[in-house]
Amino acid sequence: MGSAPSVPQKSIHEFTVKDSRGKDVELSIYSGKVLLVVNVASKCGFANSNYTQLTELYNKYKDKGFEILAFPCNQFLKQEPGTSEEAEQFACARFKAECPIFSKVRVNGPNAAPVYNFLKASKGGFFGSRIKWNFTKFLVDEEGRVIRRYGTSTSPLSIEADIQKALGDT
Repeated sequence: MGSAPSVPQKSIHEFTVKDSRGKDVELSIYSGKVLLVVNVASKCGFANSNYTQLTELYNKYKDKGFEILAFPCNQFLKQEPGTSEEAEQFACARFKAECPIFSKVRVNGPNAAPVYNFLKASKGGFFGSRIKWNFTKFLVDEEGRVIRRYGTSTSPLSIEADIQKALGDT
């Protein structure tokens, strides 16, 4: 248990996901950008610090080829109980988030979103591939390959050097 299923995709750009209103979004539109993919939850104790720091990073690097993709997830103690649109409204109103916020997903189990199966298969965590909690982060290069995975307790600002390196700003 805990291992990610095998996935045929070699890049995150091969996936289509739903935006917060249910419209298809081909992740190939992010080709050429460094991505930070995060499972978010508005009622989580990590929400304030993560959203604040994610917004800071986004504003600092969005014009340099960086994008944050936020996926609301209600899988951990039901900490994202509302609709996908409500999750987006929360992030935008409270934290001035401008990054794309997609439709709610499951990140573990048989109904996990295919994009999350890809992320987990690319970079397992400390205790296997299973995502343990909200605000797990995946850094993805311009070609859509996962560079690194960060746990919930890793603050977004603490990975800024990795983002800069991925962007070629070192």
